Amino acid sequence: MIVYPGAFNTTTGPLHWELLQRGRAVDNQCWVATASPARNPDSDYQAWGHSSLVSPWGKVEATTEHGPDIVSAFVDLSQVDEIR
Repeated sequence: MIVYPGAFNTTTGPLHWELLQRGRAVDNQCWVATASPARNPDSDYQAWGHSSLVSPWGKVEATTEHGPDIVSAFVDLSQVDEIR
């Protein structure tokens, strides 16, 4: 599993954030979990949010929106062997 943080903004987030997560999952044939800060309307920087869990097939199994939340999903590590 690859776990990585990111703080994409409201411009690059919709275009790239999920695309990159799914791409890394497929490229590496493994689970990818990402964490992003929630959007804070009072902040100068507007984060995209959308922390996620992506399967080795590139399917988004669980994701959040832009507010504070928790990503929760079952991770079947045997899928890695099946996919590979």
